[in-house]
Amino acid sequence: MIVVGIGARRGVSAAEVRAALAHLAARVPLDGAVFASVDAKAAEQGILDAIAPATLRTRPAAELAAVHAAGAALERPAAGSGSAGSAESAAGSAALRSGRGSARADAAVGTPSVAEAAALRVAGAGAVLLVPKTVVGRVTVACASGQGDV
Repeated sequence: MIVVGIGARRGVSAAEVRAALAHLAARVPLDGAVFASVDAKAAEQGILDAIAPATLRTRPAAELAAVHAAGAALERPAAGSGSAGSAESAAGSAALRSGRGSARADAAVGTPSVAEAAALRVAGAGAVLLVPKTVVGRVTVACASGQGDV
């Protein structure tokens, strides 16, 4: 299953979201992709219009923050080892390696990662980040592959 995570500023237009998706589609085929975001974006009309007739699968900010935290832990060296830590979450977020969160997103929706974390969370078991967080104007997209969440 291919999952596209989408984050955006409030009031984003469908054209802006489509432009970000086109940018992503130049890197990975999006035919049949599933779209995901944080619950706070469930009614964001620009996102909904851009992905129609597909639906937007949303997850609570706390779930996405946990995915981000697990990925950030993987980026930090284990004490005294000089190598990456081994923290993983039940959400299958071990594939989140960028650790690049946004203070703006955290303040706005309650998680420092929307696009990457949503893509990985919805991609589920065995999730792998195919395309990391990519910012196109007021839209952020990321792409993951996995077996799908339940």
